[in-house]
Amino acid sequence: MPTTEVRPPLADVREIVLPRPLFAGIAGHVVRKLTGHYIEGEVAERKAFGLLLGRQRGTTLHVAAVLPLLANMRRDPHIAEDMDELVDNHAIPSDTPNDQRGWVAHPGELMDAEDFCDEHDLMVVGNYHTHRVPWEHDPRRDTCTRLDRMLAEESGQWIVIVSAVDLHRITMRAFYEGRNDCEASVVLRPVVARAVPTASATDRKGS
Repeated sequence: MPTTEVRPPLADVREIVLPRPLFAGIAGHVVRKLTGHYIEGEVAERKAFGLLLGRQRGTTLHVAAVLPLLANMRRDPHIAEDMDELVDNHAIPSDTPNDQRGWVAHPGELMDAEDFCDEHDLMVVGNYHTHRVPWEHDPRRDTCTRLDRMLAEESGQWIVIVSAVDLHRITMRAFYEGRNDCEASVVLRPVVARAVPTASATDRKGS
């Protein structure tokens, strides 16, 4: 009688395998946005946000595709007020004005990600975003803030912090639901044969 494999909770993941080309894609997205180079249809903000799509095998996550997001609904009139209150209550003061902090994904892009996952037998395992302003207690800015934890609470996703304090030395660390006490190692590996191609802006429906 066949047995069904029991997958550990996503929070038990201890290693996230990221193919080097996908790491390069994320780093390129970050550098492009932070240096003010935007593609058509992309919000003109010096911050980068994207989704990680992949598969879980035991306590290891294998990232198979990344989806850089174009639209930020942060300033949408129906969202801005709640976000402003959340940021004001939980964010540590920084050089970036509070009304420019945070990212809210467009529902259409989230639906496109789900469609891509369905087509390629993947799941959304996490997301990434940039930290670029160094703080005295966190000069690399490679850990999650209290605001990150509030936004990621009960999301069931791994939050990858892309340290962009030094654009010549992009680094990444991953934390489950933004909790700094629940970290997985990000392991870079060469691309393997028959890997799922990286999702790009041209892959999206209705973008």
